[in-house]
Amino acid sequence: MSIQSTTLENGLRIVTDTVPTVESVALGVWTDVGTRHEDLTHNGVAHMVEHMMFNGTPTRSAKEIVEQVESVGGQMNAYTSRENTAYYVHLLKEHVTLALDVISDMIQRPLFPDAEIEKERGVIIQEIGMTLDTPDDLVFDLYQETAYPDQALGAPILGTTEIIQNMNKETLFDYVGRFYTPSKLVLSVAGNIDHDEIVKQAQEMFCDLPEDKADTLKPANYHGGEKKVQKDLEQNHVVLGFQGISKTDPDYYKAVLLSTILGGGMSSRLFQEVREKHGLVYSVYSSHVAYMDDGQFEIYAGTGPDKLPKLIPVICDEIQKIMQEDVAQRELERAKSQVKSSILMGRESMLSRANRQAKYMISFNEELDIAGILQKIEQVNVGDIQQTAQKVFKSKPTVAALGPVEGLEPYGKICERLAA
Repeated sequence: MSIQSTTLENGLRIVTDTVPTVESVALGVWTDVGTRHEDLTHNGVAHMVEHMMFNGTPTRSAKEIVEQVESVGGQMNAYTSRENTAYYVHLLKEHVTLALDVISDMIQRPLFPDAEIEKERGVIIQEIGMTLDTPDDLVFDLYQETAYPDQALGAPILGTTEIIQNMNKETLFDYVGRFYTPSKLVLSVAGNIDHDEIVKQAQEMFCDLPEDKADTLKPANYHGGEKKVQKDLEQNHVVLGFQGISKTDPDYYKAVLLSTILGGGMSSRLFQEVREKHGLVYSVYSSHVAYMDDGQFEIYAGTGPDKLPKLIPVICDEIQKIMQEDVAQRELERAKSQVKSSILMGRESMLSRANRQAKYMISFNEELDIAGILQKIEQVNVGDIQQTAQKVFKSKPTVAALGPVEGLEPYGKICERLAA
């Protein structure tokens, strides 16, 4: 079996996927913490910590961290999401020890120099500015805030300019000491490697992690509602969403298939009806975003002011159809093929393998079972799709709109359409 896992005595989980036919290795540390683990007064700290981890240790300067990886042809990056933060490297198999050394050094011994904090503060504020200037990104922040008001799950991943301007070193170190502990970390490796050798090296290198601390995650509290922001744009950017299915819910893959049928590609119902038949948009799609204890089913569309009054009624009609009628078997089979192909083709990338198996280990505390996942997808039937649609679309809707929004149908009318 290619996927193996080991838990070290300190609680660090290691999961590897051995692929002897490739020349490269992707490895990194994935954390079980993200934006939703923040205190709202420190919104953005998870993302700022991610930036600061690259800014030096007692034995490496910020420049040396990236130079050592890039000097052997490797690539290094990181990301912060609402529930996870990841630091990873992709490089040739003969340089695995170097990658482990660099990543373990960054995670365990960051310095957070004052000068670098000031520099990254400015960089992140520029990043926030870019989001504010990118309406099809900003509308999702507005949506998230409306779906989960007054809680960290609804806060922007980047934080706000005001909070970032006042973020200090003590807050950063406190966050790392609280959350970057062994039981919240997964070392994930995929490529031409030997599991036992990775475990041996990890035991030697990951020995300075802080002790685990008791921590309780506040449960998600989906609220729903409406947020409209008038802005002088050529297009309206609209998200219509609903409470979805969590990662651990048995209906998770039913929701994924529902999203694929409704708005997952050019053959989907929304694309064919909203764009091809009515010509209302250039872009329309749906997606299902799952958290540990909740989920979001989101439909995005971008349209001009003259088309906006027609947009929501057409989308709501498609939602009603999929709630009231069984989908065709051929639609379901096409959706299954799309989802399974995405999973299997992703396994051609070592980074994709490392990322998927790390997040699976974090969510379920067990090795990724690709065959089991494909079986769950295959077992979904047409009745399951209708049942899941009724479960999702009967929840209170969330509407976020950005642009010349005067023509958007009133929230109460949207609710009436969906309840009809």
